Amino acid sequence: MTLNRKRHADLVDRMARTLGIDLEEKIMEGELSIETLSDAVLSCTGCSDPASCEHWVASQEEEVEEAPDLCRNRALFKLLKQGTKV
Repeated sequence: MTLNRKRHADLVDRMARTLGIDLEEKIMEGELSIETLSDAVLSCTGCSDPASCEHWVASQEEEVEEAPDLCRNRALFKLLKQGTKV
């Protein structure tokens, strides 16, 4: 895995945790496929401003309801919070 992909994998995980989503648990419960998670990381690598996302995640002091508009995986995270299988 390249350094860029690792950075974005970490960012997807951090964003999920900020939203109160445990990606590992979602996978184990069958609500999230490995392929969908991989696609989410790939989508994140296409972001033109990951530093803004990293700053946003770092600035959150408690769980939030929605990812910011700038997040390329906002819709996915919304589905996961609703308990929708993806």
